[in-house]
Amino acid sequence: MTEIFTYIHRYEAPQSVDQTATILLLHGTGGDENDLTNLGRMLLPGAGQIRPRGNVLEHGMPRFFRRFAEGILDIEDLKARTVELANFVQQAQQTYEFDASKVIAAGFSNGANIAASMLFLSPATLQAAILLHPMLPFVPDTLPDLQGKPVFIGAGRRDPLVPEAQTEELASLLKQAGANVHIFWHNGGHSVSADEVKTAQGWLKEIGI
Repeated sequence: MTEIFTYIHRYEAPQSVDQTATILLLHGTGGDENDLTNLGRMLLPGAGQIRPRGNVLEHGMPRFFRRFAEGILDIEDLKARTVELANFVQQAQQTYEFDASKVIAAGFSNGANIAASMLFLSPATLQAAILLHPMLPFVPDTLPDLQGKPVFIGAGRRDPLVPEAQTEELASLLKQAGANVHIFWHNGGHSVSADEVKTAQGWLKEIGI
């Protein structure tokens, strides 16, 4: 376990010579740098992993940015933390010497929200993104150029934290920016389903990652 800037994290080099991608795994509220290890291995077997721990604490639970209440995000803090996270990825690339052009974010809930924010504010950091149960973090003043960037969104029809309309609005903004967006809906709530993971696995193969 190492610290770069303010992030405690773990890094695992690629386990396969055929896999040159690195997956940036971003946990949900209360998670840590170990939470999504197995998810990463299921999504991209053999890929490298960079797993930071969110450095904001909410009642002792790690998060990637502050919020005022459930569903009410501290947008200014989110934007600042997004820049911080993008800088962390750059520093990690220089330290561990992975391919900076092949970083795929996979985040759940709070982690998905900051990954979505990265697409808006620092799109060059990511080759692609898997957003599992994201909120719309904010509406950017100017849409970035996401032409052709692959984005997978997993969402639950009964998610008590993220209304369907908000998921659709996020997808719409990403599409307007040029992203190639795939939405997978399941009938559950604010949790990652097995079908969601299986579909994301197939999606990654379809886009050639």
